[in-house]
Amino acid sequence: MTHQDHIRHALWEIERTLRDSVFWQSVPPQASAFTSTESFCIDTMSAEQWLQWVLLPRLHAMLDGGVPLPLSLAIAPYFEEALTGDINDIAPLLEQLRALDALFVPADAQGDRDA
Repeated sequence: MTHQDHIRHALWEIERTLRDSVFWQSVPPQASAFTSTESFCIDTMSAEQWLQWVLLPRLHAMLDGGVPLPLSLAIAPYFEEALTGDINDIAPLLEQLRALDALFVPADAQGDRDA
């Protein structure tokens, strides 16, 4: 399995976890919410909206288009602060987000990865 395959699998696991949680939304935010210039669209979307409607589709599109992925990613700390509610709802999603972050540890910090 290539590094990109591992990332895609992690994205699918995050989506599955979202769908199985209270955080899943069947209706996207208003179109104007996507025009935010703030990190994580913090001024126009909740953290879970940004994850579902911005990050997951963007990373899938990058994988589909062969676009270089970020060299590092650390979104779990943001979600640890941003998500509120029952820990039983939050914990499974945080676990999946940490797993995704771990796939973006720079190569020089973890050794060679598959291309």
